[in-house]
Amino acid sequence: GVSLEQIKAMTPAQLKDYIDHGTIPIIATEAFVEDCAGNIYKSDISTLAREYGFSLPDEVLVQQELSGQVGYRGVVIGKVGIVRTKEDLHKIDTGDILVSPMTTPDFLPAMQRAAAFVTDEGGVLCHAAIVSREMKKPCVIGTKIATKILKDGDLVEVDGNNGIVKIKKEGAA
Repeated sequence: GVSLEQIKAMTPAQLKDYIDHGTIPIIATEAFVEDCAGNIYKSDISTLAREYGFSLPDEVLVQQELSGQVGYRGVVIGKVGIVRTKEDLHKIDTGDILVSPMTTPDFLPAMQRAAAFVTDEGGVLCHAAIVSREMKKPCVIGTKIATKILKDGDLVEVDGNNGIVKIKKEGAA
């Protein structure tokens, strides 16, 4: 009753626990979101696990931290605004965190207002990384799943020194 993707996502300790007790750890990752139910929210994991017949460990692990590459150093806390197209630029107010699959020159007005950038894609020579260095704003690139895990209004800490984005509070105003 376990897919190969679920086994690959398990740590050795989780795999041993599954073999010994039949407990499948539920982790909110890209693979779990896409393989089990499409776009689910972190708060729905317990319900979804019961629906699919999973045994939950005492503590359900929800991804509260994303990692990627450092685009530019610095640490900032701010409210998330997901920007997929230039029509979403209005979501970014001064001090917000611009989260996008990748940035383009069309995003520059919002990037000027944003305190930091987080992208799903890209490397040290991508648009977001170059602009972050020019503007001296923290940037974490290549997270792969930021736009799937983070939601508009989440309060996050962008740690550009270590390439980490931490969720501080979900749906903060």
